[in-house]
Amino acid sequence: MFRRFLKDVRGSYMLLTAISMVPIMGALAIAIDYTELSRQRAATMNALDAAGIATARRIAEGANETDVVAYAKDFFESNLGAVNPANTTLTVVLPNNNYGGGTLKLFADLTYDPTFVPVAAMLMGKTSTSPTVDFTAEAEIRLKNTLEVALVLDNSGSMDEYGKGTNKKRIELLRQASKELVETLAKQASQMKQVSKPVQFALVPFSASVNIAPSSDDQSWMDTTGISPMHHENFDWSKMTEAEKDLLGDRWAQKVGDVWYKRGAGWGESENQPLTRFSLYADMLTETDREETPGTGERVCVRWRNNGSCREYKDYTFTTSKFASWQGCVEARPYPYNTDDTTPTSGTPATLYVPMFAPDEAGHRWRDTDRDGNDDLNDNSYGYSNNWWADWENTNALSRQKDTRKYFRVKPYGSSSAGSGYGPNFSCTTSPITPLTDVTVEAGKTAITTAIDAMKPTGNTNVPEGTVWGWRVLSSNEPFTQGRDNNEKGNDKVVIVLTDGANVYGNQGGDDNAGNKSTYAAYGYAGQKFAETEPTGRLYKGTSSDVSKTTYGSSNYQKALDERMRAVCANAKNSNILMMTVALDLDETKTADKKQIAEMKSCASDSRFRKGTDGQPAKLFWNATGATLSTVFKEIADELSNLRIVG
Repeated sequence: MFRRFLKDVRGSYMLLTAISMVPIMGALAIAIDYTELSRQRAATMNALDAAGIATARRIAEGANETDVVAYAKDFFESNLGAVNPANTTLTVVLPNNNYGGGTLKLFADLTYDPTFVPVAAMLMGKTSTSPTVDFTAEAEIRLKNTLEVALVLDNSGSMDEYGKGTNKKRIELLRQASKELVETLAKQASQMKQVSKPVQFALVPFSASVNIAPSSDDQSWMDTTGISPMHHENFDWSKMTEAEKDLLGDRWAQKVGDVWYKRGAGWGESENQPLTRFSLYADMLTETDREETPGTGERVCVRWRNNGSCREYKDYTFTTSKFASWQGCVEARPYPYNTDDTTPTSGTPATLYVPMFAPDEAGHRWRDTDRDGNDDLNDNSYGYSNNWWADWENTNALSRQKDTRKYFRVKPYGSSSAGSGYGPNFSCTTSPITPLTDVTVEAGKTAITTAIDAMKPTGNTNVPEGTVWGWRVLSSNEPFTQGRDNNEKGNDKVVIVLTDGANVYGNQGGDDNAGNKSTYAAYGYAGQKFAETEPTGRLYKGTSSDVSKTTYGSSNYQKALDERMRAVCANAKNSNILMMTVALDLDETKTADKKQIAEMKSCASDSRFRKGTDGQPAKLFWNATGATLSTVFKEIADELSNLRIVG
C-alpha cells in the first residue's frame, strides 16, 4: 500500500494528507503541551510542599517574618527544576499570632506558555499566537502546638482556712483542682504521638519565698563566692581580724576585691576558700552527744555552789555535727533583676542567685562560753523572734546581729534551742520547685501530682516572687533549662498564678533596736541596705514615688510588692508568656480584696479564643470561691486545650 502511495501521481492523496495533517498536528501539539504542563504543575506542587515543610521548620526556629518569607521563596524556586521561576509567583501567609502554633499557608501561581499550541492555532486559522495557561497550587502546613505550664500556687498560711461554700480547706481544694487539670491535659496530649513532650507542667509553690531546691548549691548561677552586692548584706566579716585570730583558733578573714577569704591553718582543708552564706551553713556546729571520758576529755562543770562557783567537774568528749543545711530558698535579686528572666552570670554579679540565710537576731541562746559554770554574756533580750544562736559579745543589737564571729562558736550540748521554724532557714517554708516534666509519661505525671500533694500552707504571701519564678521555670535560660527555646514557634508558655490574698511582708514586732523594720524574707530586712551607696533597702529599690521610701509597715510593703507584681507581669507578657490568674475567696465588696482582684486581673493576658460581654477578648482571670475552684480549673483546662489544638 505504501509503494502504491509513492507511485500515485494523482493529487487526491496529497490533498487528503494536507487536510488531515492540521488536526493531527494540533492534537500532537496539545498532547505535547499537556504533558509539559502536567510535568511543570507536578514540579511546582512538589516544590511548594517541600518549601512548606522547610519554612515551618524555620518558623519553629524563631526566624522573623521577613527572613521566613525570603527563605520560603528561595527554597521554592531552587526546587522548581525545569520550571522557569519567572513564570511563578509565591504567596506566604504566616500564622497570625506571636506565640506559636497555627497554620502556615503557601500559594503558588504558575503561568505556562505553550510551545506548540500557538502553531496549531495558527494552522487552524486562529489569530491568537500565545495562549497561556494559569495554574494555582496551595500547601497548608499545620505547625506543632506544644504546651508548657507553670502552676504558681499560693502556699501561705491563709490557705489552711476553709474555702467559701465548702467544708474543705483551701489547700485541699487547690490540690484536687490542680491534679484534675494535669490529668485532663495529660490525657489529651497522650494522643499526640508525633510530637515530643506535647504538654509539660512545672510546679512553683510560694509563700514568703520560693524554694529552688537544695541540690542547686553548686550551680554556676548561684553566688558561691559571695560576689553579689547583696550577699553580705547582714554579715560583718571585718571583725574577724588577723590580730585576734587566736580567739577563733587560728582563723581570720581577709577581703580581696569583692570576696572574703578564709585565712589561717585553723580552717583546715577549707583554708583560702571564700567566706559565704554557703560556707556558714557548712561551718556552724552543734554538739549532739557527749560521753564521759575521765582524764582525756574537756572539763565541764556539772554541780554548782550557791555562790555560783563550780563544785564538781567531769571530763567529757563531744560529738558534733552541722547545725543546719541550706533548704533551697533564695532571696530576690536586686532591681531590676527581681522582675525579669535575665540569665545569671558572674560577669554581672547582681544577677546571681543568693541563698537565704536569716541572721541570728540579737539575744543569747546560751551565756556560758567556756563551760566554767559562769555566764560570760549578759541576759539582755531585745524581743527578736529569730534568736537562734549566742552573740559574740555584749554590744548593741545591730552589731550583735551582724558580727559573724559568733557563728564559729560551737553550740554547747544541752543549750536551749529556738522554736520550730526559727534558724537560718527562717521564711523558707515551701517545698522545692518541680521543673517542667512531660505529663504524657506516667513518671512525669506522678512527679507533678506528688509535688502537688506535698504542698503545705504556712508563712506570708509574696505573689510577685512566685510569679517571676513561674516565668523562669518555663524559660530556656538558666537556672531552669527544661523549657523549649524561648523563640520556638509552635510552643506556648503559660503561667497560672493563684493566690487567696494580698501581698504581705512581715512587720517587725516589739522594739526594733537593730533597725530591721521587718521580719526576714526574700528581700532581707526592709530597713537594711545591701550597699552603703544605696538610699533604701532592696524592697523599695526601683519603686515609684507612690511607694514611700521612709515609711515602714504593712500598707507600704504591700504597695511595693504590688508594683513588683505589675512589673513582672508586664515583662513576662512582653516575652510572650501567657499569664492566667486566679483570685481565691476574695470579696469584691471589701476594699483590700477589690484592690487585689484588680491587680490579678491586670496581670492576666487576653484570651485568644473567648470574647467578653463587650465583644473584646476576655481576660484570662477568674475570681473563684472554694466551691467554684474545680469548675474554674476546668475552664482553664478548656483554654489550654484550645491553645494546643487551635492555631
